[in-house]
Amino acid sequence: MSGKLKMGMVGGGEGSFIGAVHRMAANLDGEISLVCGAFSSSAEKSKRSGEALYLEPGRIYGSYEEMITTEKTLPEEERMDFVSIVTPNHMHFGPAKMALENGFHVICDKPVAFSLEEAKALKELVDRTGLVFALTHNYTGYPMVKEARAMIKEGKLGKIRKVVAEYPQGWLSTKLEDTDSKQAGWRTDPSRSGIAGCMGDIGTHAENLAEYITGLKMKALSADLTIFVDGRLLDDDGSVLIRFDNGAKGILFASQIAAGEENELKIRVYGEKGGLEWLQSDPNTLTLKWLDQPRQVLRTGGNYTYYSEAARKASRLPSGHPEGYLEAFANIYLNFANAVRAHRNNQTLAEVDRDFPAIEDGLRGMMFIETVVASSKQNSRWLEFGTV
Repeated sequence: MSGKLKMGMVGGGEGSFIGAVHRMAANLDGEISLVCGAFSSSAEKSKRSGEALYLEPGRIYGSYEEMITTEKTLPEEERMDFVSIVTPNHMHFGPAKMALENGFHVICDKPVAFSLEEAKALKELVDRTGLVFALTHNYTGYPMVKEARAMIKEGKLGKIRKVVAEYPQGWLSTKLEDTDSKQAGWRTDPSRSGIAGCMGDIGTHAENLAEYITGLKMKALSADLTIFVDGRLLDDDGSVLIRFDNGAKGILFASQIAAGEENELKIRVYGEKGGLEWLQSDPNTLTLKWLDQPRQVLRTGGNYTYYSEAARKASRLPSGHPEGYLEAFANIYLNFANAVRAHRNNQTLAEVDRDFPAIEDGLRGMMFIETVVASSKQNSRWLEFGTV
């Protein structure tokens, strides 16, 4: 394969926040070009969105079915190489399934599907086809997150004992879904979001980050979900106690009614020798806290040769030049592109070049959602992870 990878997009048209983010991230490293799309369930809106992105008129489609069917008929050097799915949750499964069945790789926004059953079906399809599937849990793309993961993997903190992950937001403190807010509308609608609101939207980010950084797996949990805003249909706040597979204990909370908060994702991990702390609003900083030595503050910088290979690879700029949300998102797309090229060329990639959330992470995210909701409905009963 030579030249840029060709991307087709499902969703992400007029009024979409995340669609523009995906397009910027995909474009950042010059490895990917957007060549076609079905940007809305409305053919008219899709056409307007495609025109605004200067796409060829013949490659602006009225539906994802039309896009996948038509693109497959094009010569290999012209057709899209993969599909990027940036729709609300209930529209992840259909295009992902059809793309995989027709030989196209997939990168999908989280959570991976509307239900656990859909997630299991997608995993079976990915396993059967051998195609590349990535999930945009973008916070795993930050250099200091990767450094934290490497340090724990190397045993620098000793055996992990405690994990605290939190994601407070305040934007749904009022019933915003009763306005014309597209983002609030689908996230609070069970027919489009699924069985969870806050926990499905941002709780899964905290869950994924906790497992990614520590390398541990959640074994059991006890959850308490609440709807604080009168008339809302899905949870807007939740707290979870967690037991990990190595014996560590965890606390996870997510809230979208934490008035005044923006996107304050934070994780703290404590081992026998020390702990670490990372905050999404200050992503270039990793704080280390030691039992027997002074606190250390690490900063992102591509010129710091003593960091792990993963952290260095994820850093584009010398120290002192801020890198943030878009760059982390772009790291997911870059490693996904590496994997797609390797697949085409029958090559084996080093782990650092294939470092992105995959279908397994999507499946665990859906297991988390289902277990959390089931536990809360049973008065916070302890449930084994993924056995619901």
